[in-house]
Amino acid sequence: MSSLIARQLRTARRGALLPLSARMLSTGLTNMATEDHEPKFLQAVGMYFDRAAKHSGLTEEVLKHIKSTDTVLSVTFPVEKDGKTVMIRGYRSQHSRHRLPCKGGIRYSSEVDLQEVEALAALMTYKCAVVDVPFGGGKGGIMINPKDWTEAELERITRRFTLELCQKNFIGPGVDVPAPDVGTGPREMGWIADTYRNFNPQDVNGAACVTGKALSLGGVRGRNEATGLGVYYGVREFLSFPEVHSKIKHHGKVEDSSIIIQGFGNVGYWAAKFFEANGAKVVGIVEHDVAAYNANGLDIEQLAQWRKEKGSFRGYPDAQQLIEDNPMSLLEAQCDVLIPAALERQIGLKNAHRIKAKLVGEAANGPVTPGADEVLLKQGTVIVPDLLLNAGGVCVSYFEWAKNLSHLRFGRMNKRWDERSKGQLLALVEGNAGRPLSEVERRQLIHGAEEHELVYSGLEDTMIVACNETRQTANAKNIDYRTAALTNSINKIAASLAGSGSIFTHA
Repeated sequence: MSSLIARQLRTARRGALLPLSARMLSTGLTNMATEDHEPKFLQAVGMYFDRAAKHSGLTEEVLKHIKSTDTVLSVTFPVEKDGKTVMIRGYRSQHSRHRLPCKGGIRYSSEVDLQEVEALAALMTYKCAVVDVPFGGGKGGIMINPKDWTEAELERITRRFTLELCQKNFIGPGVDVPAPDVGTGPREMGWIADTYRNFNPQDVNGAACVTGKALSLGGVRGRNEATGLGVYYGVREFLSFPEVHSKIKHHGKVEDSSIIIQGFGNVGYWAAKFFEANGAKVVGIVEHDVAAYNANGLDIEQLAQWRKEKGSFRGYPDAQQLIEDNPMSLLEAQCDVLIPAALERQIGLKNAHRIKAKLVGEAANGPVTPGADEVLLKQGTVIVPDLLLNAGGVCVSYFEWAKNLSHLRFGRMNKRWDERSKGQLLALVEGNAGRPLSEVERRQLIHGAEEHELVYSGLEDTMIVACNETRQTANAKNIDYRTAALTNSINKIAASLAGSGSIFTHA
């Protein structure tokens, strides 16, 4: 990554221009996109699974085992608010324990329900498998709107929910490891880690009970932007495939591509930053209350600063168009790449036939319904599926978990050794060339990798490998990329189950 991009990202981190969580879009926006008869999220995940299962070559018994949810925890507990007792409901689903620990975020939303949590947990299982992260899938949620609660109240809710997880053995470095999701961030992960540590003071690996933590609590550099960076890497790879840019009549490069992004939370913001830094034009950003559009490209940092100060895109002076009456309509504008980065079911049968993007990259979980998926594929639209494209978060969570277990920062042991080795080699080159390098040139050439650079490198390699595996399966079986990614995932899970055996299945 160029020094220019690195400077832009450092500026973004210092400015702290974004809230810790993605902004929540209402059910009303989902209803604008989907018909009443379209399947709910859990049903949609099941339908996608069944479609891929036909190409897996596995028996029905094995497929049932992979598809079924292992364990679900549902808890209620009282919290006092304004002198009254409010009952809080929370969930944690462990979809599959074929690999441990289970892994998946915890979201705070008034729209959390058991079906949503189970669907997201299943998606996490398939997501981990497709990118070769050795975790089972999990997911959690608390049915609250975090905007309705003070910070002190949110801390009490988070710590009480963590207590419930500890008591039921639903959290631990080798059992189940939560992470941030909609409505949560490093602050909440810090509360979870501290609560776990107080109940498990003897666990030397206790910091690995949760990921997405602040750096001061054992987090890893690069985790905050990981999902958005993974989205950039994935779209870049698919655009470069000859069969893709031939099909959608595109030049095959991110540079000069037009991008529209729905959602300007953590994922949408960082995806926009990486696309902009690599020469793309982010022409539109869609939020729940207003959409901003500029055919020449929006200045992402400036837009984020405006939103931070004003609370909305309203009145943003550098937008050629601000759409307030129906911001979702911007999803239907002409562009090369459309990135839904909000919540599930944002493209349904009501609006799929009006989508003009050449490639849809699912940065959110489940943003396209099965019916809309069929419509888009018939239109010739390339869809890069959620279980592959937004896997950057769990990849870097894996790196953070590994860092916590090793108790060692990435790069600490080898950075200076690498620089000395490169310096010695450079001295030989300078001697043979007869020209010494300037100090700036020398520093650039001998620079040893920092932690965030190693994280970026590991994520990039992971996404390149997974994208190419998905491409190979799609081409070999003549199927779409979602079905190909899920087929790969199912077969990897089946191989893990077969390799470990099952001591209680057969007499």
